[in-house]
Amino acid sequence: MTDMPVRSDAPWLHTGPAARVLALLNGDGEEARVVGGAVRNALLGEPIGDVDIATTALPDEVIRRAKAGGIKAVPTGIEHGTVTLVVEGHGFEITTLREDVETFGRKAKVAFGRDWERDAQRRDFTINALSMSADGTVHDYVGGLVDIAARRVRFIGDPDQRIAEDYLRILRFFRIHAAYGAGEPDRDAYLACIRGRGGLAALSAERQRMEMLKLMIADGAEASVVAMADGGLLLAVLGGVAYLGAFAAMIGAERALGLEADPVRRLGALAVAVTEDAKRLAQRLRLSNVEAKRLDSMGHRWWRLAGMDEATARRRLYRLGESRFHDRMMLAWARAGRGADPAPWRQLIALPERWQAPTFPLKAADFLARGFAAGPALGHVLTLAEDAWLAADFPLDPAALRTIADQTAARFARDHLL
Repeated sequence: MTDMPVRSDAPWLHTGPAARVLALLNGDGEEARVVGGAVRNALLGEPIGDVDIATTALPDEVIRRAKAGGIKAVPTGIEHGTVTLVVEGHGFEITTLREDVETFGRKAKVAFGRDWERDAQRRDFTINALSMSADGTVHDYVGGLVDIAARRVRFIGDPDQRIAEDYLRILRFFRIHAAYGAGEPDRDAYLACIRGRGGLAALSAERQRMEMLKLMIADGAEASVVAMADGGLLLAVLGGVAYLGAFAAMIGAERALGLEADPVRRLGALAVAVTEDAKRLAQRLRLSNVEAKRLDSMGHRWWRLAGMDEATARRRLYRLGESRFHDRMMLAWARAGRGADPAPWRQLIALPERWQAPTFPLKAADFLARGFAAGPALGHVLTLAEDAWLAADFPLDPAALRTIADQTAARFARDHLL
């Protein structure tokens, strides 16, 4: 498509670190433009994250100019033409224009070039292939502006070919559509994703994890996840049953409580019913230890939380701690479905706001004074005493604590014939 210049109001182009980098790289026969997500988001009025820049200059020239301008240059991917410049604490990936020589997934053989159109045509989606000059002119070689206006996510060229180049683009399609698209997914792209779903098995767990966690918190996550399920794609990623109703209910519960979208919590609603599900997901998506433990805790007997009275809820909160209690309560609410009365769930989930669990007041010294020696028996009797203290609803007055200690010590001695 012919270049279609359009002015974009992007004040960060004129002042600040990005403007400084563009000024450094433009001129003396070279041109630099902002590319990718920053251009897309500027046109859509969405928040700008990382600002990536493409240039006609070769990496050595980028480094030379950076040093001359007193800017730190880090060769983060120099074999692919990428140098990171650090300006005022902000990192900018600077990549020399490229064109594919041979295409085979992430290991595609590329050559450096100076043709902006050919560089745009090797990208994934039309809305990601726009470039913006330092004066705010937006350049479109693949129909991205039309798709931006329609909020349509569409592959550049043949969708099957784009997917075969890198099967992660299947997950990226649903994630980008969830974040920036509107209405039904582009039909040609959707059908190509279904045809190419077998290629997901070849992707690393780490790359799938990254895309899935981003998808979980996108504004349109619910519709995109349903589309993935309808196309037989979720099973290939999750390796088990997807609970679409619970996923939708979790999103609804978060919004009702004014909570920020949480990717792990939403993943739990989508795919965890028991702890075995959590272990499978942790392995398939190579989740971090923190993420895996959260899912495992969420899947542990969440069904016991429905209909709890206040006293039982306090004991659960004490045992689990605030974060695990909150996660598990949210999953239980989501599993109850969107039709569940929200009032009792709100009341239980808000428990940490109105009640703070006290510290167990009995100590080893209390039982040493009652004739116990240091060792396993002392630890056992302390555990029994803590259980009795919880059952008594956390008393703190000395008389009640003495009674609990005396009764626990006597019961332990009787049961163990001490």
